[in-house]
Order: sequence, then C-alpha cells, then structure tokens
Amino acid sequence: MLTVLYNLTLLAGLLLLAPYYAFRILVTGKYRASIGQKLGRIPEGLIASLKGHPRIWIHAVSVGEVTAAAPVVAALRGKLPGACILLSTGTETGQAMARKLIPQASAYLYFPLDLPWVVKGVIGAIAPDIVVLTETELWPNFLRHCAKRGIPAVMVNGRISPRSFRRYSRTSFFWGKVLESVREIGVISAVDAERIRAIGAAPQKVRVMGNAKYDSIASRVSGEVWSRKAAQLKMTVDTRVLVAGSTHEGEEAVVLKVYREFMRDFPDLRLILVPRHPERGAAVRDLAAQEGHACILMSEIRAGREPEGEVVIVDVIGELFALYSLAAVVYCGGSLVPKGGQNILEPAAWGKVVFYGPSMEDFAEEKALLEEAGAGICVRDERELLEGMKRVLSDPAELRRRGAEGQKRVLSSRGAAERYAGMIVRVLDCRTRDAGGKQDGPGKQCP
Repeated sequence: MLTVLYNLTLLAGLLLLAPYYAFRILVTGKYRASIGQKLGRIPEGLIASLKGHPRIWIHAVSVGEVTAAAPVVAALRGKLPGACILLSTGTETGQAMARKLIPQASAYLYFPLDLPWVVKGVIGAIAPDIVVLTETELWPNFLRHCAKRGIPAVMVNGRISPRSFRRYSRTSFFWGKVLESVREIGVISAVDAERIRAIGAAPQKVRVMGNAKYDSIASRVSGEVWSRKAAQLKMTVDTRVLVAGSTHEGEEAVVLKVYREFMRDFPDLRLILVPRHPERGAAVRDLAAQEGHACILMSEIRAGREPEGEVVIVDVIGELFALYSLAAVVYCGGSLVPKGGQNILEPAAWGKVVFYGPSMEDFAEEKALLEEAGAGICVRDERELLEGMKRVLSDPAELRRRGAEGQKRVLSSRGAAERYAGMIVRVLDCRTRDAGGKQDGPGKQCP
C-alpha cells in the first residue's frame, strides 16, 4: 500500500512539473542531454561497452557525491582490475565532473527516474552484480527491483544532514522498509549512523567507515594544478587573492562589500567569486560591476580573452578546487545564508584558512576538525568577516601556520575509500558464494 501511495505521489509530481521541464529543455537546452536516459533510453552501444566482470553500478547524484565516489572507484579498480564499473549521475554537472574525476569508469549513464517501468527496464538491460549508492540516495522502486533480481545494494559515504533527518523522520515508517533492500550501509560518522538507524536501518547493517572525500581531496593537491591556474589567470606566488567559493544569492553582495573595504588596506588584493550555480555568473558579474569593480567571466578567459580587472567571476563548472590553490584566504559559501554550508575541506587541503558563516549543519564534522586546528573561522556577518580576514592577512606567518595545521588534519584523515572498496568486494564475494551454494569459510561472514 505504501509503495502504491509513493508511486501515485511521484507520478502526480512528475505530471505537475513536466511543463516546466519541457519549457527549460526547449528554451535553455538544460536537461536535454539527460532526459532521454532518465526516461530509460539507454545510449546506443553502452551495453556492448560493458565488458569485464563483476559488473558494478555506482551511483553519485551530483558533484559532491562524485567527489566522494572518485577514490572509491580508484580503490575498486586496484582490487578488481578486470571489473566493469558503470558510473551514473543524476545531474549534468555531476556527469561532467564524473568524466573528469573518474577516468577508471568503464561507462557513464544518467540515473533513471524512479518510475517502476523505467527502472525495471534499465536494471534488466544493465544487469549489475552489485549497486553502490554514494551518500544517501534512496530510490524505493529502484531498490525494490534490485532486490527482486537478487542484486545487492550497498551505501558508501553515507551521511544524513539535520535537514534530511527531519524529513526522513516524518516518514520513517516508509523508509525503514526501503532500507531493508540495502545490504550494507557504510556511513561517515557516528552521528550519521545514529540517524540512519533512527529512520529504520537495521543496526547490524550500519558501519562507521569515515569520509572518502578526504581521499579524493588529498589525491588532487599538487603544484602542477597551482602552476596551471596561476598561468591561466596571470598570477604569481606574490599575488594575493580572496577566493569566495560556492556562494549563494545574498552572499556575493556581502563578499563584494568586504572586498571593497579590503582594497583600502590591501590594494593589490584580487577577488575570485565562484557562485554555487554557474548559471548565475552573469548576474553576479552585473552585481560586481554595479559596485564599481572591473571584472571578467571565467568563460571569457577560457575563450582566449586576457585576464583583466580585479574580479574574476567563475561561470563554468569544475574550476573551484584548483582555484582554491591560488587563495591567500577563503570564504566558503552557503553559510551566511541558511543553506547548511559547503565543502570546507577542499580549501583546507591546500593549506588555506577558511571563513564561513553560522549555517554549517551539513558539514558539522568538517567544521569541528578545522576549528580545532585553527584553520576554520566562523563569522556571523559582514563585519566579522571583514575584521577576521584583515586580522589573518596582517600576520602572514600565523596565516601559514594555521593553514598548514588544517592541511595536516585533512591529509591525515585518509583511508575511508579503501574501507568502502573492501566492503563492496566482500559483498560481491558473498553473492558469488551464495550463487554457487557454498558455505562461508572461517571469518567470511556474509551480511
């Protein structure tokens, strides 16, 4: 009965939203690349390209989840070099990032909409040996059809933010049944474990295994990345830059006011503004121009225009992590507005001191780690942001010391990706033994 209600609600929502998405596809082209696959149309030649064994389907909905999945895929490729690894995403930005960060994948796909007839057809065509869900992606029809076909599903890098927990808790009677279809659940922290058990996961399935994003971030830090970005933007080791990353509407105005004040004491300081949603780039440029700043879009630089002006507005995806390498100091967005924060580990991995607002509910563990190291600084408003940044920029030696301590904490927290890969291999081994009718050997306990 609950499944019927879910499907009726899902179908009603799709019918209501269909005109909006049709308009966006026709007018802006957004979703055009993904809509066919989401409706179950598998690209020609994809099935034929799925060579190797076992066949592992890993789903990472968007950019953040792709970042977490990348080191897990790399670890799996090391353990199972002959495996076929299919990587699916839910968003087009996630797909672009997956193709860039996860070259070890055998093929890429957009995840199907959770309509019973759609997921049934796609699962049947792909026939995975295991499905791996990155973070907390729970699609009831998809998981139900996997369970019907005897395909184990596991969760890696599982996390449940306070907002998600409140939402799941209201309907835990439903999600408990859905979680029965997940064979093992690997989560980032004890808090995530407590929350997922509270919404219905069987305690024996849940394991605290750490955050794979530490592995992903650590593997991408290099002097070569800094050199490439510095050359592109005509910067040197002496160029001082304020990087404001993953900003949301309302935060850019604050950053621009702070930057204008900064220029009185630090006239050589440059600003790189990276909106969380790249399509807002032109609007942010207009806002900066209204404040009297000379600015340029990153898309214009990519097209060959010489960098000019003191402000760079990034209106393309895939640039933020590398741009953090250029920073003297960082503001990480989604935090002065109630969005739960953004990933503060990325700038910290480069040895940067990171400022953020009070709304960091989705990154509480990361916030605690950086604040303990002195590399994370929480501010309540524009005035505190300005005063805090002036203070650290006025003491370069202390700025370097704090940043180095934060970097050490981030880089020393690696290892989760190997643990998640080990869990996936163990579940695959169990499935193989079950299929062969063999008993588990000593120490080979299957979930």
